[in-house]
Amino acid sequence: MENASEQISPTAYATGYFWYRHGLSHEAFATARGRRIDFAFELLSRTARLFSGYSLEALMLARHKGIDAQLAKAIESGRVGQVIEIAAGLSPRGWSFMRRYGKRLRYLETDLPAMAQTKDAMLEEASARSERHRVVVLDALADSGPHSLAAVAASLDSKVGTAIITEGLMNYLDADTARGVWERIAATLRGFPQGVYLSDLYFQERKVHPALAAFGALLGKFVKGRMHVHFESPADVSRTMKAAGFARVRAIKTDAIAATREYAQTRGGDAVRVLQAWV
Repeated sequence: MENASEQISPTAYATGYFWYRHGLSHEAFATARGRRIDFAFELLSRTARLFSGYSLEALMLARHKGIDAQLAKAIESGRVGQVIEIAAGLSPRGWSFMRRYGKRLRYLETDLPAMAQTKDAMLEEASARSERHRVVVLDALADSGPHSLAAVAASLDSKVGTAIITEGLMNYLDADTARGVWERIAATLRGFPQGVYLSDLYFQERKVHPALAAFGALLGKFVKGRMHVHFESPADVSRTMKAAGFARVRAIKTDAIAATREYAQTRGGDAVRVLQAWV
């Protein structure tokens, strides 16, 4: 486990502790390493907000709770009974939704091998792993093979509506790579009677405050890559996602979701949208 943990991005540990600090997660997902990194990020976030007025914590909470709210709607309407969360990391969503919906839901958390191994052990510690809630290895960039999205989805019931989620992932991918992931997601969801993709999304800003730009550059160094913003407007979202194979696309504002309305007046919370795309 120690060797595996060394391969995991520091941001996974930081966000794992962040959700716990905000009362959204199980203590099994809160690590000592996560606490240390989250403390450093919190200081940087406070500095960014002091100089730019931009709250990164509001953004994180808005995106997470917004996706949760739309997923809950899809489950409670009877349209979705299965979930695949790509690059789940130390997100508490699988744990919290299985507690909430139990036998009404089947949940697959997926990630690369080191993170999947770590998360599986944490679910075991939280007594949360079951046949209906599992962690499996998935490479979102693979077109085929045992760890491709198609192969993972094949383990689910093809007669049950399914949601696929990415949170905090797509902005690490360049435009061509992101487009390939969206195409694979749409193709996979077409194998189910109902299929919805949920994610966070952002629009390009004409002028980014220097404090926020500096934070983005620092985050890029943590993940050893640059951040990408893929959309300029809601119309751009619709064109791109429909070209990838989705039929109905919405970019939902935080003030339109009851669970995120409190963040809509905060710069940062108002910057994120929830992407909802049905096939």
